[in-house]
Amino acid sequence: MGEEITYLELSEGDSGSHKFYEVIIKDTEVSIRYGRIGDKGQQQTKTYPNAAKAQAEAQKKIAEKQRKGYAPAVMGARQKRQVTQRAVTSTASTSRHYAPTLWKFASSSAAFGIFISDDGCWLGNQKGQVYKLSPEGEVINHFQLPEGVKCIVADDIWIYVGCDDGNVYDLTGKLPHVAYTVDANIDIYWLDIYDGMLAISDANGAVVKLEPSQQSEWTRLSQGKSGWMVRADHQGIYHGHSSGVTMYDLADGRQIWHQPTEGSVLFGWQEGTSVYAGTSDKKLHRFSKTGTPEQIYRCDASVYSCATSPNGNYVFAGDNSSSLYCFNQQGERLWKLGTGCGSALSMQFLGEKLYIVTTDGSLACIDASESAITAAQAGNLPDTRQLKSLATSAAPAAVSTNNNLETTTDATNGVIVECLIEGNDLRMKVISEGYHTDWFVQFPRNIREAGARYWVEGVKESARGGFYRAYGQIKRLL
Repeated sequence: MGEEITYLELSEGDSGSHKFYEVIIKDTEVSIRYGRIGDKGQQQTKTYPNAAKAQAEAQKKIAEKQRKGYAPAVMGARQKRQVTQRAVTSTASTSRHYAPTLWKFASSSAAFGIFISDDGCWLGNQKGQVYKLSPEGEVINHFQLPEGVKCIVADDIWIYVGCDDGNVYDLTGKLPHVAYTVDANIDIYWLDIYDGMLAISDANGAVVKLEPSQQSEWTRLSQGKSGWMVRADHQGIYHGHSSGVTMYDLADGRQIWHQPTEGSVLFGWQEGTSVYAGTSDKKLHRFSKTGTPEQIYRCDASVYSCATSPNGNYVFAGDNSSSLYCFNQQGERLWKLGTGCGSALSMQFLGEKLYIVTTDGSLACIDASESAITAAQAGNLPDTRQLKSLATSAAPAAVSTNNNLETTTDATNGVIVECLIEGNDLRMKVISEGYHTDWFVQFPRNIREAGARYWVEGVKESARGGFYRAYGQIKRLL
């Protein structure tokens, strides 16, 4: 028997929804594919007792979408909506001396994504390339994501990458998995994740809270336009935009406080009891998490990025003139040095080293110890190891799908989860003994298939309780 295909789209211009919904009926089987126009999207398949039941359920779903404004369309006629990429400029540093760079890894495009730990160094660039390097700068792994990387964030043991395609990828396994799919009408600028809760700032100045279940809890429109800063903790979400910094209550989205800034906020950081906001008017602001202005750190150009040492004892900033700054907690500038590799778009400090990713696509490791900085200010620099991605290295790992998901018949040494249909959604539940059977599992959405069982390396209870989070390797259980 042939297939019956219904293809619908909902497109509301550049600032609205831009989504498709496809229903394929084949005898007793109904497949539904949905997502952003121009993307492959996600697919769900369900088998019904008979063809009449399959037809009835399919028509019901089509009617629901049409009531929401979806209309019949020709696939491919409408092009994928363009996403907003940050327009950055970089000029040569005005500093007479350069930072003491120990090693520098050159990727092929401007990079915003960075995460540093004792385990390694992550870089993500605007070509969608993600590299994991050793603390010495050697390539450990290489992923190719579908579109450019907005940012890289860590949440407990998980590493997440937010991309221009609206997906947030989990990199804790062998292959990247789609952990969250952000609605097409949200043009991501930056994101943060706290205990599985996703906070998003977008091009229109809105901030969105999204739970692991993918149900949007709330959306708030800020007092400004665009928002490059979003940070989250157990108390709330801190949103930096063109009119300042606003804190919202995590549970219900109430505005707790707002502090204006003269320049637009271009980057944000949090440490302990404070949040930091770098602005276009050459300032880095520190606010307490209760909203009190605490300190202003003055730079010589617009602040593109910032970070601190533990407890905020030292505060670092990068400007759009390829310079780096270090201040003490009281706001005194201790030094200013050139990067030698463009402007720092993101940064992180760990173990007396400052790591930056830059406009020329570099990930640079800078010795920020007092002795190294003193030597650099006198013009004495270490020999910088120049590292590049080798064309002869193994091909980058692709995003996981049902087609490339590893299979197994061995259910030992892991946790077994099952995909169930609940309403219009596919939900994951643990079926291994010793777990809450009524809790759902945060699990990659692009590999879910109704009735399928999966072996996962492990699940971990959320810090807030009430659901599990899958981590590590995932295999389809046969």
